[in-house]
Amino acid sequence: MDVADFDYELPEELIAQAPLPERDASRLLVLPRRSGHLQHRAIRDLPELLRAGDLLVVNDARVIPARLHGRKEGSGGKVELLLIEPLAGGDWLALGQASKPLRQGARVEVLGSSIEIVEVRGGGELVVRLPLRGEPLWQFLDEAGELPLPPYIRHAPGPTDRERYQTMFARERGAVAAPTAGLHFTPALIDALRARGIGIDPITLHVGPGTFLPVRTERVEDHRMHRERYFVPDETARALDRAKRVIAVGTTALRTLEASGGRPGPGGTDLFVKPGYEFRTVDGLLTNFHLPRSTLLMLVAAFAGLDRIKAAYREAIAGRYRFFSYGDAMLIA
Repeated sequence: MDVADFDYELPEELIAQAPLPERDASRLLVLPRRSGHLQHRAIRDLPELLRAGDLLVVNDARVIPARLHGRKEGSGGKVELLLIEPLAGGDWLALGQASKPLRQGARVEVLGSSIEIVEVRGGGELVVRLPLRGEPLWQFLDEAGELPLPPYIRHAPGPTDRERYQTMFARERGAVAAPTAGLHFTPALIDALRARGIGIDPITLHVGPGTFLPVRTERVEDHRMHRERYFVPDETARALDRAKRVIAVGTTALRTLEASGGRPGPGGTDLFVKPGYEFRTVDGLLTNFHLPRSTLLMLVAAFAGLDRIKAAYREAIAGRYRFFSYGDAMLIA
């Protein structure tokens, strides 16, 4: 397939730049997966749109303040680092930008701490050695780091983003992007869902920077996904076996469920869900609206059909829905 098949025109003013005052105030476009008419509803209607015995699977990954601004020791040149994931031995994989190329052995000073460039890889990837580990490291990042908001959000991260770019389920630190479908949930909505006999259980997938990266190939089949770490708890695996329908809350939950087959334990996945993929575990999907030509748009097209997704997006644009991370949502079930 051509990547151009997944393009569409989006008015810039529909890109949500900030969250709504209330998490569950978002609109919800309901798309029957196989056939049927679209419905314009609200996230607060979710309990009546689902059925007793359904299981919502949420991603409990917590976004870390992974973007660090510092200066190269010696020259004083500006450096930006984006931590991606921890490696064996305590080092971190990172992306780096600097006025002059970073070299192995260079050191970057960030808020009085020295970060060593251990290895320089291709594509801007680095291996860096942070001076702290464990809880002191998280405290350092909370003080020195910045939330890595998506590039289409134009404002610098502020105190509101520190709270609202995390879901109510966020527990496991390590993601560099939020599983945004989970941003719509509130304690009241969770209580209402459970009161209707709808289960909610977590998985963890540490969302990497591949979420932001554009597809640079012309053919869909030539694109390669970044590998991401996941974990499926035993309790969630048992709940999956009991569920009448499995509804993934977000594309990250869907990829984890399909990659793991619902089996418990840790793993890693570079699964690329695109049209032609045969779904084995997931019956429904709650998701935000995705960027043109993105792997996430290809995933939802695989789930509901490209023509149906294109028609739904045209309806959302005509209806002035809010798009992307801080925007409105779709339910495909």
